[in-house]
Amino acid sequence: MSYELSELKKVGIGLLCFGFFFTFLGVLLFFDRGLLALGNIFFLFGVALLIGWQSMWQLFSKRVNYKGSIPFFLGLFLIFVGWPVIGIIFEVYGSVLLFSGYWSSAKVFLYQIPVLGWLLQYPFLFFDRLKRILG
Repeated sequence: MSYELSELKKVGIGLLCFGFFFTFLGVLLFFDRGLLALGNIFFLFGVALLIGWQSMWQLFSKRVNYKGSIPFFLGLFLIFVGWPVIGIIFEVYGSVLLFSGYWSSAKVFLYQIPVLGWLLQYPFLFFDRLKRILG
């Protein structure tokens, strides 16, 4: 099967999930600097293991990606020095610019997940049913 994952990529996906979890938890706990920094480190290592170290280096160092790389790393630096709110704003902006080319691939992948794919394809049906149940 062409979509089998190696053990290294499974670890990368796990680190990405931990990165998103710790970042979410850091934002939820009033921009806790330690959790945000830990989430960023997990995220970067997860991306590196998932796409490879050389591909990650090329992603961040291509001249056309400087527009996203600079705000991302500036946000990372701001989180480390103690300005987490401004740092998260810069990181989100940089991430959107850096990973905007991958949204179509991610959408196709998310559509194939059993329940989540149905919710993404037919969101109004879900919310209509939820409204009928609760209302």
